[in-house]
Amino acid sequence: MKLSDGVEQAIHSVAILASLEAGQVLSAAALADFHGVSPSYLLKHLQALSRSGILGTVPGPKGGYHLAQPPEDISLLDVVLAVEGPEPAFRCKEIRRNGPNPVPEGFFKAPCQINAAMLRAERSYRAELRKVTIAHLLVEVRQDDDGTLAARSCAFLDANVRITNQSRQR
Repeated sequence: MKLSDGVEQAIHSVAILASLEAGQVLSAAALADFHGVSPSYLLKHLQALSRSGILGTVPGPKGGYHLAQPPEDISLLDVVLAVEGPEPAFRCKEIRRNGPNPVPEGFFKAPCQINAAMLRAERSYRAELRKVTIAHLLVEVRQDDDGTLAARSCAFLDANVRITNQSRQR
């Protein structure tokens, strides 16, 4: 299974936004610059995260993005589904019914075993992603950090955080 680059960008962006305080936002341009990614591509995914209720937005030239939910309530599955959509990765097209020498329809009463196996794998994959929250990831990052990542993030936030008059939900 291959997820789009947007999933990685979205997860990292949500993680950075989790460090903001109430009334603070980051612009899409700042997030794209921090991660060295295309602003227009990242913006597409930030908008999907906003539509799904993971991110909140403050409009205008001094606006930006913030978390709309506490980081302990946002799972990796939430982010993946916001970016990739709810459809399963494998979509059976029932090609076993095709070809020059078809099998009688009665043979197809049960679901395709391949589809059934792939859907079981999808359920397991989603269950694992559901277990991991943004808050959990941040704890792991802090445990492994010798101070380098914290210093980089603090410098970035000091230079790019925007203060708004709107309070964010938390």
